[in-house]
Amino acid sequence: MKQPLNGYRVCDMTAMISGPLATMQLADQGADVIKVERPGSGDYTRLASNRRAGMSASFLNNNRNKRSIALDLKHPEGLAALKRVAAVSDVFVQNFRPGVAERIGLGEDAIREVAPDIIYVSISGFGANGPYAAKPVYDPLVQALSGLASIQGGSDEARPRLVRTIVPDKLTGYVAAQAITAALLARANGGGGQHIHVSMLDAVIDFLWHSDMNSQTFVGADMDQWQAASFIDLIYQTTTGYISVAVQTDAEWQALTEALDTPHWRDDPRFATPADRQDNIDARLELTQARLREADAEYWLDRLTEYGVPCAPVLTRSELVEHPQIRANDIVLETDHETAGRLRQARPAARFSGVEDMPMRGAPRLAADTRSVLADAGYDESAIDALINGGAAAGDLNGDDE
Repeated sequence: MKQPLNGYRVCDMTAMISGPLATMQLADQGADVIKVERPGSGDYTRLASNRRAGMSASFLNNNRNKRSIALDLKHPEGLAALKRVAAVSDVFVQNFRPGVAERIGLGEDAIREVAPDIIYVSISGFGANGPYAAKPVYDPLVQALSGLASIQGGSDEARPRLVRTIVPDKLTGYVAAQAITAALLARANGGGGQHIHVSMLDAVIDFLWHSDMNSQTFVGADMDQWQAASFIDLIYQTTTGYISVAVQTDAEWQALTEALDTPHWRDDPRFATPADRQDNIDARLELTQARLREADAEYWLDRLTEYGVPCAPVLTRSELVEHPQIRANDIVLETDHETAGRLRQARPAARFSGVEDMPMRGAPRLAADTRSVLADAGYDESAIDALINGGAAAGDLNGDDE
């Protein structure tokens, strides 16, 4: 069976993380993703630290399975070439600040002139409207504005804290990829080409509401946030390291008290029901932490597992790649990159029963595919030479155009 998105082409104008991650999801599922970059420098993440043979880990981990073309969009012929690539694409994705695509001649109307039924995707930070729409944006700013930093702090009175990974960027990428697939399905069913708007702020607030905004759900009966969350997380210290333990149901709570040899906790009225245990979460977690600090991680994990209590070790990044659960499911794979050498990467999370092996082609060198992409767009060899020689496009400096 072919890969699920085999036969679809994506014109990818995005840079940094959110857009490239979205399009990489599509590339991992078989789409032909054309990454359009500026000559000379390309996507900014190409310049990030942690590099080998001129390729950064950040770029490699967000741009595999794509082809790269370098076009100077300030050059009239470069802009024209981009539109010819869009004309033979199913999806056009950009993550410029609102208004920029229109200003440089790549807004929805301009692209629909050459591709009437294309799926046009605009990824932004704060959304297309409002006082923050045109502001520069990075992940920490969205964590702040969305309430995520406050939630991470534990309560409205506590110091806000950032999640130590770029949740808004990455979450937006996954939301955009799913929306693109849905729009392609709608088009196949006669719905025509749609314009998808996805903002980092939208994605995070939607994400939070499913579990962290219960206190704001009932209009007219908002709950003080200190009652709705805990300043203590579910990471517990033992004598040899850290573990995580999480219980929800009455049966799990009873199992925890058995495993910890604390049956008297079940007689405490503060912990009588799931609601009581939530309302008194700080007291409950403090007691749990005090008990777990009395023995080593290995002892507690074995004992908690014996009693059916949900638990897991807290792994470092180095430990993760060697853990038997990760290895048993082949979650982390090693591949060979033509430039960067041997790579270790996470495989695509979605696995399709009809496809034995998903593609794991390495991220491209800058402009590595300029000639093949332009040929697909209808240019002959002499026209491609003219574009490259005239500065509207750049060829692969490590290939025939060196």
